Amino acid sequence: MADTTPAYSWSSRFLALHAKCLALYQGGNEDFASWFTAEEDAFLKSIGYRQREFFDFIEDLGGGADLPASIALLVAAARRDYFLVIQNGVPSTNEVQTADLPATDQETDGIVWLPRIIVKARAKLRGEMNPDLMYGCGGDRRFFTKHDIDPADFLRTVWAAGDDDTKILDYVKSRPARA
Repeated sequence: MADTTPAYSWSSRFLALHAKCLALYQGGNEDFASWFTAEEDAFLKSIGYRQREFFDFIEDLGGGADLPASIALLVAAARRDYFLVIQNGVPSTNEVQTADLPATDQETDGIVWLPRIIVKARAKLRGEMNPDLMYGCGGDRRFFTKHDIDPADFLRTVWAAGDDDTKILDYVKSRPARA
């Protein structure tokens, strides 16, 4: 069956797919490769998304993490925009590995995790994260919570900053830090 969903409603398709996959996961199906029809996989590719990164959000939410569909959608929107605007719909052939990330205890101006999350955010925007990495993992969520930052807002800040990490640092420092 041909997809007749208007292009302006990609977000509705994303949320419907999220709900379907969450139900599958909660029903005991953790084989994410079995979740997607060819049409759904083509949809994910059209927004610069991979099945595994979709699964990561479902798995964490299904496991009790505070990672609702709204956050997954906003993160996907930032990635989609970057994919379509900057990458002209052409996926990157690079892949960032875990070993490429700064250590979890590395800091910038006293802010632990910042060097790591910057590299992860750039990789997420470009669609270059190794399947074993997740933007929005537990460590990322602790960072976002501590600095009162929405994960999608951080992606857009990193995008706007380009290669200027000082702009990202200034943004993080401007946020009300929590204990």
